[in-house]
Amino acid sequence: MQIIIRNAVRCNHCGDIIDSNYTHDFKACCCGKVAVDGGHDYLRRCAASKDDYTELSETAEVNEEE
Repeated sequence: MQIIIRNAVRCNHCGDIIDSNYTHDFKACCCGKVAVDGGHDYLRRCAASKDDYTELSETAEVNEEE
């Protein structure tokens, strides 16, 4: 199972780095072309194209002991 350590992107238009820190923490860059959401629960990206942003999120693999 993967966990989200950091949920962030860099806008390739204005250069802003935006982080979502908790669930439903929707944040947009200053030019409004890119946004992130989800905090440590899910990765949501809002952009016209994947070329609009650079992914900066960090995840880690966690073994679930049953």
